[in-house]
Amino acid sequence: MGYGDFVETSKSNDGGIDGIINEDKLGLDKIYIQAKRFNEGKVREKDIRNFIGAMSGDTNKGVFVTTSEFDGKAIEKVRSAHHKIICIDGKKLVSLMHEFNVGIQIKTTYEIKQIDEDFFNEE
Repeated sequence: MGYGDFVETSKSNDGGIDGIINEDKLGLDKIYIQAKRFNEGKVREKDIRNFIGAMSGDTNKGVFVTTSEFDGKAIEKVRSAHHKIICIDGKKLVSLMHEFNVGIQIKTTYEIKQIDEDFFNEE
């Protein structure tokens, strides 16, 4: 998406942060990432609160990604936070995956041809 490097944090003792994106290629600013894969259930306010706490002092920008949805109180917490947090739910995640060709394979490509009228015009 045009950002700098992504650094995945360790699976345990990650402090509530799953990864860090350098906002620019030089790494001058950081964006923290939190990802939740849920088969059932939604991201709750508590999850957002914990994420904000994990960002404490290091950055004020974050992206919270889930395969499910955010409940109303979680969205409220994001809106009232002093941090800039982007919420990506399952539907938006799939849309971004398609847009940036992440985790997908192109199955078929079609070539559609039409007559080039200019080719046949006499000058």
